[in-house]
Amino acid sequence: MRKNPYRQEGIKFPSIYRRVRGPVVIYSTAMTGKLLTSFECQSCGYSSPKWLGRCPDCGSWNSFVEEKRSRAEVHSIQGRGGRATRLGDVATDVIPRIGTHNPEFDRVLGGGLVPGALILLGGEPGAGKSTLLLQIARTLQRDGRRVLYASGEESVQQIKIRADRIGGAEQAAGSGEDIYLLAESSLERILDAVDEVKPAAIVIDSVQTTFSETLDSAPGSVSQVRHVAMEALRVAKSRNLPVFLIGHITKDGSIAGPKSLEHIVDVVLYFEGERQQNHRIVRAVKNRFGAANEVGIFEMTARGLVPAANPSSLFLLERDELSAGSAVVCALEGTRPLLVEVQALVVATQYGTGRRVANGIDYNRISVLVAMLEKRLGVQMGGCDIYVNTAGGLEIDEPGSDLGIFASILSSFRNRALVHSVLLGELSLSGDVRPVSQAHLRVREAAAMGFRKCILPAGNFPLVDPVPGIELVPVKTVAQLADVLF
Repeated sequence: MRKNPYRQEGIKFPSIYRRVRGPVVIYSTAMTGKLLTSFECQSCGYSSPKWLGRCPDCGSWNSFVEEKRSRAEVHSIQGRGGRATRLGDVATDVIPRIGTHNPEFDRVLGGGLVPGALILLGGEPGAGKSTLLLQIARTLQRDGRRVLYASGEESVQQIKIRADRIGGAEQAAGSGEDIYLLAESSLERILDAVDEVKPAAIVIDSVQTTFSETLDSAPGSVSQVRHVAMEALRVAKSRNLPVFLIGHITKDGSIAGPKSLEHIVDVVLYFEGERQQNHRIVRAVKNRFGAANEVGIFEMTARGLVPAANPSSLFLLERDELSAGSAVVCALEGTRPLLVEVQALVVATQYGTGRRVANGIDYNRISVLVAMLEKRLGVQMGGCDIYVNTAGGLEIDEPGSDLGIFASILSSFRNRALVHSVLLGELSLSGDVRPVSQAHLRVREAAAMGFRKCILPAGNFPLVDPVPGIELVPVKTVAQLADVLF
């Protein structure tokens, strides 16, 4: 801590503070005993030595709350003693993964659980976070691994009722003997239970309700959430066991708590999908042990979340012919190709300026594609309302779906149905169709779903490994695409 130059001159001036990057926030020198105080934004984790009405980082209003920490805690977070190891002395053996007997969940994790991994699972209320992790706990205990399930939101009787519902006949056979339930929110008591039970995996439900008795702040605050995550990380790395943290989703769609929580953990998983649908999508936003943006698709049943046998069929209408404004695209989610139906509706506007509404697709992409449609094909759509939607509630953010979105809008405008085919391609502002990655996987998935025609960029034609039973139609520009579609 550098000295205050104003103190030497006898001038009263607010205390000088310092800022430390990483999990440690800004602390002022104003102390009461041995406590360091600061004001932290409850939305993003930004810290200030004084209270602010508006956060300069995320722009939230009235989100600063006073936080207090002891000096011992700050020093423990700033750094832990360790011995440096030369890069050549580090063992390069492949870390064995723990299979969960759930193919969709193993796919999202990159092949299974990694010992010592800290996994954060976020989702809206009722999405199935607790149900999914309880199912994973049951599969782990069947392999002889002891699991500790700590819940601060439910009692042990409530967890047992849910376990009986998703377990069915397996519960009568004595399943669940190595799953230890703990209805506790205190972090210190959870750590005591870890020392007593000595589990092979830990589930904390949830990180917002868990609190440490050494902090004065309320559960769910920035300091509490960060402290719980850091202690969970210490337990995971020191004991070499996987730890699951369940996080709630706020109104803006992000995991409650500071963004630094996502930097602490090894894996960040999000639940997606409409609550009215019978399927759930788990997406890996961050994964240090596998491919990011990988997805796992589950079906919600009375027995819990069941891996989807044929994911592409969930996002396609069960009919042979598509209506006007419907197109089928093959989006690549991680390493998995998925066939998704894109629906567009173009109608005359009742106002001076046409509306652009998108569900499951970025609004800005729709505006760019419509502008390019007007420029390259001479179609005037300024006086039209355009609504674009993806079937099944799947969010598509891949450029390889531009060709299908473009075709669906043009089909609805002309009120003519497209040929029964799958469209692949990225569109440039000049109207050219650019190649896509993993074209062979996409075409093979289309052939497996019964499609006999695929419209793809000329740069991807011909395929290195031909796929039998499907006709490939290469296109170079959107003008050529319009001739092929109709």
